[in-house]
Amino acid sequence: MRKHLLKASVILLAGSMTMTSCVVSKKKYDDLLARKNALEIDKSNLEREKLTLEEQKALLEKEKANLQDERAQLEQQKLEYEKSLAQALKEGKTLGENLNMSKSQIERLNADLKAREQRLAELQRILDEKEKAVANLRNRVSNALLGFNDKDLTINVRNGKVYVSLAEQLLFNSGSTKVDPKGEDALRKLASVLKDQKDVNVLVEGHTDDVPIAKGTVGMSDNWDLSVLRATEITRILTNAGVDPQRVTPSGRSKYVPLDEAKTKEARQKNRRTEIILTPKLDELFQILETT
Repeated sequence: MRKHLLKASVILLAGSMTMTSCVVSKKKYDDLLARKNALEIDKSNLEREKLTLEEQKALLEKEKANLQDERAQLEQQKLEYEKSLAQALKEGKTLGENLNMSKSQIERLNADLKAREQRLAELQRILDEKEKAVANLRNRVSNALLGFNDKDLTINVRNGKVYVSLAEQLLFNSGSTKVDPKGEDALRKLASVLKDQKDVNVLVEGHTDDVPIAKGTVGMSDNWDLSVLRATEITRILTNAGVDPQRVTPSGRSKYVPLDEAKTKEARQKNRRTEIILTPKLDELFQILETT
């Protein structure tokens, strides 16, 4: 009898250990899958950022080539003026008249070329300052939100802007527009950085998945309403925490800008998010471009 009881106990213990092993393995698998998805998103964002920088570099190289062409044209015109001067002398025109005419034209063209080079140098300086400011802003935001899970919150730089992406599970319950306490804590920490960044505009974008909201949801007809109301609620939290309301714009994108177009549970979870897009003001840059 005792032998049978001992055997049964051993079987139950082995079964319990097997089940625990499976649970631990599933948890590790889900964590690795989430990290893999986050790395893929970061890789995609870095590739887009690299493409943008390469395009900016190509524009500057093109402008540089144009300036070099203009310089060559000036040299050619100078030779032509000298030839014209020599021809004029042969035809009996006075040296003073032709010399003054040629000198004046060359000086005018040289002044124009110098002004273009100065504008290009100023443009490059402002672009460098903008990139430095964006990198500094990203670091400050990252430090403020250091304690949050990578699956709930990511920070990236794309096209000269800082994107703070907050997952739905950090901010809202399903179908709700009320921010959870943990999400409100993250937003207040973000606001503590943004309220001192007077030259940064803030765009709050609400995003949903492609699943329609439940019929009869009070105050909402579709995912457009849900995304806009969530963005508006987040805007209120940011402005109540000290961010200048004139610099914050709430907007809703509904289901139309997904991160992952697959119809899986994991893809839809990634698509349900709020993106807070931080854009440094470029007034000085635009002023230079208008005069170029």
